Amino acid sequence: MALDYEKLLRWQKNGVVREYTARDTIIYALATGVGLDTSDDDYLKFVYEKDLQALPTMASVLGNPWGWVYEANAGVTRLKHVLAGHAIVFHKALPVQGCVYTDSRIKSIVDKGAEKGALLYTERRLYDKATGDLLCTLDTTMFCRADGGFGGPTGPIPTPAAVPERPADLVYDLATSRQAALIYRLWGDGNPLHVDPAVGRAAGFKAPILHGLCTFSAATYALLRLCYGSDPSRLGAIEARFSAPVYPGDTIRTEIWRDGDNTFFQSRVPERNVTVLSNGHALGAAPK
Repeated sequence: MALDYEKLLRWQKNGVVREYTARDTIIYALATGVGLDTSDDDYLKFVYEKDLQALPTMASVLGNPWGWVYEANAGVTRLKHVLAGHAIVFHKALPVQGCVYTDSRIKSIVDKGAEKGALLYTERRLYDKATGDLLCTLDTTMFCRADGGFGGPTGPIPTPAAVPERPADLVYDLATSRQAALIYRLWGDGNPLHVDPAVGRAAGFKAPILHGLCTFSAATYALLRLCYGSDPSRLGAIEARFSAPVYPGDTIRTEIWRDGDNTFFQSRVPERNVTVLSNGHALGAAPK
């Protein structure tokens, strides 16, 4: 079935509600890898009820309508898509517990060609249900590897941020747990690509892969620790592209460059000498 361009652009998923507790907030941090590095006490802010803070990337899983693009029955091949990019703009601090809702839409679709796939650009807005306040805006790029050649537009494709061509100013290593994907999937992403070896091989990987959003969160945690004093309120926006899969058990090495208000980063797996997050860019929050 060819990808139905017009149907997808009309497709929305609004009013997805998620209630969560402080316990959920702690479990999310543990799934990301917080606590694997205990070289100082900063990790306690995200896993201990005393003075608990929410990792800002938890917004990526709160009210996430997992698989919502497939519900449109518009030709997206389920086992042949991966995340290509993710960006979050934080408007208000994420509460440690509460109830949120989201509205999601597809902003645009780019046809890269019959042999090159398609790009779906989606937007999700996360609101505090109690106050109606907009907490953050999340933009995700899906790479649909088997769905190009449907006759859609061939652009525009946003130009990504470029990391500086000099040695990194800061480096942070996080050795992921072999159980990471098994824990992270409990937040709602039931894609068997992250748990079933047979599905992983069928999708072209040697084994189940770690969720891209988990890798993104691990990199964000590195930036929080090294650049923002482990204070989520100091992070205003973050984005990156997914360039290669991470396998549970890999070390995620985040390389960071500081340039005034801009922070650039990329993440690599040194054991395999591969870059897994590229074109990373973060901005500090505007003064309140």
